[in-house]
Amino acid sequence: MGKGIPALEQAYQVLFAASLVILAIFLLLSLVRAIMGPRVADRIVAVNMMGTITITIIAILAVLKQEGYLVDICLIYAMTSFLAVIVLCKVYMGVYRQRKEGKEDGEETEHGSF
Repeated sequence: MGKGIPALEQAYQVLFAASLVILAIFLLLSLVRAIMGPRVADRIVAVNMMGTITITIIAILAVLKQEGYLVDICLIYAMTSFLAVIVLCKVYMGVYRQRKEGKEDGEETEHGSF
């Protein structure tokens, strides 16, 4: 991290390591939520949360390893994750509308035959 107090440097190393472990656990729990999900909206939120946790992990690694290029990767990943969630939402809304219109059309034909 730099030229500082050795005890403080060690405390930061422990803090960063603990943060990475906790975030990895949260990432696994989000993956379970994305798989089990009961609704599609829950899965989309879980995928968004996984992207956010991954961005945070990359940012912590950038500080821990003192590598500036990881911040650039973090920003690119943030943009890609945002775009992926928007595309998933658009696809979900299209499927939802199509099912809703199909159900309404099905009801009209059933009622029209009586």
